[in-house]
Amino acid sequence: MKALIERFKSDEEGATAIEYGLIAALIAVAIIAGVRAVGTTLSGTFDTIDKGLKE
Repeated sequence: MKALIERFKSDEEGATAIEYGLIAALIAVAIIAGVRAVGTTLSGTFDTIDKGLKE
């Protein structure tokens, strides 16, 4: 029983999975922020083009 508890305490697979999950979440947040910034810029650009074509 003691060997089982020691093996459980030294097992780090769960910690590694959590770390990979956190990294993936940070990458997703960065991608979302980048897409929103580009979307806002593109929206402004298309608004300018639309106003130019209506003149």
